[in-house]
Amino acid sequence: MELVRVAGISLEERGATVLSTLSFSLPMGQKLALTGESGAGKSTLLQIIAGLVEPSTGEVRIAGSKVRGPAVALVPGHPGVAYLSQKSDLPKFLRVEQVLQYASKRPGAETQALFKLCRIDQLLGRRTDQLSGGEQQRVALARLLVGEPRLLLLDEPFSNLDRGHKQEMQRIVEAVGQQLGITCLLVSHDAADTLSWADKIMVLRRGQVVQEGSPEQVYQRPVDEYTAGLFGDYNLINGADKLLLAPHARGAGPLLVRPEQFRLVPAAGGVTGQVRAIRFFGSFYEVEVQLPDNVVRVWVGSVAASVGEAVGISVVADGGWQLSC
Repeated sequence: MELVRVAGISLEERGATVLSTLSFSLPMGQKLALTGESGAGKSTLLQIIAGLVEPSTGEVRIAGSKVRGPAVALVPGHPGVAYLSQKSDLPKFLRVEQVLQYASKRPGAETQALFKLCRIDQLLGRRTDQLSGGEQQRVALARLLVGEPRLLLLDEPFSNLDRGHKQEMQRIVEAVGQQLGITCLLVSHDAADTLSWADKIMVLRRGQVVQEGSPEQVYQRPVDEYTAGLFGDYNLINGADKLLLAPHARGAGPLLVRPEQFRLVPAAGGVTGQVRAIRFFGSFYEVEVQLPDNVVRVWVGSVAASVGEAVGISVVADGGWQLSC
C-alpha cells in the first residue's frame, strides 16, 4: 500500500534550481535512502516532504492527504510525519522523562518498550543538558516515536556522532523499522551507511535523480562514475586490459571493478601485472598492481607476493560492470 507520493516537485531559489521535477512513491513499511554529494538537494527534499519547505511546483501526499507547506499551514509539519534533523533540539534543563511525557501518545507499556528500543531507559532521570551528543540524538528519536508517527524522516542522523555512537544509532534506526514497522526515509552524507539499511536507494545529483534501485543494484551496477564513487572505491579499466579481464565488454565505456571483485592468481593464470605497493588496512590488504594499460587496486585477505613481483589478476564471476560512457 502506498504511503507517500511525491508528484512533480521542484524548487527554485534565487534563480538557481535546487530540485528539478521529481516524482516517486514510497510503499508503507519501506526504507528509502536519499544519497548524493553535498548540495544535491537531499535534505531539501526531505524538508519538503515534512512540510517545512514550500516547493515551487508539485505536491506531496501522505496516505492520500496533501502536505501543506509553510506558505499555507500555520504550524509547519504534517500529522503522522516525524522529522529528525542533525541536531536534537531538545528543551534545555528538563529531565528526559519530562520531555518524553509531554510528547507521548502511547500506552505506558509501549512507551517503556520504546525507551528500551532507543536505549534511553537509563537516562530518564537526567537533564537534557547533561547528555552526550549521541544520547541526545537517541532521546530526540524516542520523543518522535512516542508520538506514533506513520512516516519517519531522518536527516543526517549520524553526521555529528563519533564512531561508537554512530554505530549504536544505526542499530537503533534499523530496529525501529523492523520492530515498529514505521516507513522510513533517510538522508546520509556517507552513502555507504545506507547499503545495509535501505530497501531502496535514490541517488541525487544537482537536484535530479541519477539512479534508483536496490542497494545491490546501485553498488554493483552504478549508472556512472559519480554514483560508483558515492558507495566506495572502484577501478576504471580501459584498453586491452578491459577485454582480457572481461571478454564480454565490447562497448566503448570503461570497465568498473570494485577492489574486492579482483582475485590475485599465479602470473600465468590471469592478466599479468607487477605489484607496485602493498598496504595493510586491518581487515584486508590493498595491493596496487601495474597492468599493461592500467593501475588497479585489489583488496585481499592475505598476500603471498612482494613489491616488484609479477602476479596474475582475474575478476570474480559476475564481477565488474561496463559503464555506458
